[in-house]
Amino acid sequence: MTGEDIRSRAYDLLTAARERSLALTGCVDEDDLIKQHSALMSPLVWDLAHVGSQEELWLLRAVGGQEPMRPEIDSLYDAFEHPRAERPRLPLLSPEEARRYIATVRQRVVGLLERSPVEGSPLVENGFAFGMIVQHEQQHDETMLATHQLRDGTPVLSAPPPEASSGRWPTEVLVPAGPFTMGTSAEPWALDNERPAHQVDLPGYWIDTVPVANADYLAFIEAGGYDRPELWSARGWAHRQEAGLTAPRFWWRADGVWLRRRFGHVEPVPRDEPVLHVCWYEAEAYASWAGRRLPTEAEWEKAARHDPATGRSRRYPWGDEEPGVEHANLGQRHLQAAPVGAYPAGASAYGVRQLIGDVWEWTSSDFRGYPGFAAFPYREYSEVFFGDEYKVLRGGSFATDPVACRGTFRNWDYPIRRQIFSGFRTARDAAPGEGA
Repeated sequence: MTGEDIRSRAYDLLTAARERSLALTGCVDEDDLIKQHSALMSPLVWDLAHVGSQEELWLLRAVGGQEPMRPEIDSLYDAFEHPRAERPRLPLLSPEEARRYIATVRQRVVGLLERSPVEGSPLVENGFAFGMIVQHEQQHDETMLATHQLRDGTPVLSAPPPEASSGRWPTEVLVPAGPFTMGTSAEPWALDNERPAHQVDLPGYWIDTVPVANADYLAFIEAGGYDRPELWSARGWAHRQEAGLTAPRFWWRADGVWLRRRFGHVEPVPRDEPVLHVCWYEAEAYASWAGRRLPTEAEWEKAARHDPATGRSRRYPWGDEEPGVEHANLGQRHLQAAPVGAYPAGASAYGVRQLIGDVWEWTSSDFRGYPGFAAFPYREYSEVFFGDEYKVLRGGSFATDPVACRGTFRNWDYPIRRQIFSGFRTARDAAPGEGA
């Protein structure tokens, strides 16, 4: 891409992210923007000003060398300085002040983009800093959408349903033993935890062709899965008891029918959609009940990216082209996951479907750096989270924008989290000689 192409793409993506941010905050009144709808989440007005604060910090200051616009608010929007539960008590900008602030930042950023170099230091090479900020805002847009799912009151969001599934597919597919290239050293806007590309050699394994569906998860519930400690890890069972888990979040049973709340709407649980809003421990217990396990992060990525015909790793399951509407359910086009088996055009070389979009998929892996990892542009983006406290999720959800989702993209969260748009698929080891 030429410098002009990079600038044009960055401008379009910055604009799209801002339109989404304003839509998610413009559909509710001031009281809803200021209110903390859950201790797990920030007030929506905090997220709105925070995306502007990070944009000012990394683009106007770090790239443009400009003086701080509002230095007195820097600490208010530092995610590491103030946990989410504390943020409602901070002297935050009002909704109107936040809108004016982010608009002023964006006006200056547009001027900077027109003259900024797109080659040279790692921060500006291929417009990296602009791409990082686009991804950051879209990630917060997904967080704000999760806040909308948690809020009570009249529904304010709407979207058409996703496409139905089509055709037939096997229950699982075999991924033969062998090496593949994991991660990337070439994706220009890849974040530090996706780097560098490296070889991983895996034994053969079987992996679900589609994510676990609500119907399958209901069978686990009806088989007493939440009351059988032998299916749960020690930590998982302790959390299940302490939190009183009996079903995915936002589900309940009334008059013999399982219902769910989805962005303010109450509806019967659709049996053919991927299960959503389950924590890692629930996914682990279901896999144990099914006689299977969660895939490792490497297994997930090999199933998604490796092309056995060429030996190379693709950018996306379907190839190297950017996601289209035929490939995946992304970008909040719909406010729910598509039925399992949808988007056959998005299948991987192994025939695995819905690896991108619909639901974030829990893996069995802890969040750690790859061999040769180097923190960039700051340790707090990834490195401070490395360890066994966080589990890796892959693939993105219906709420994830395409710019913040690719075959190498890594998400992570505590294994108890359920407010995120999380589901899973399962795997099992291949028999000796089966995946050689």
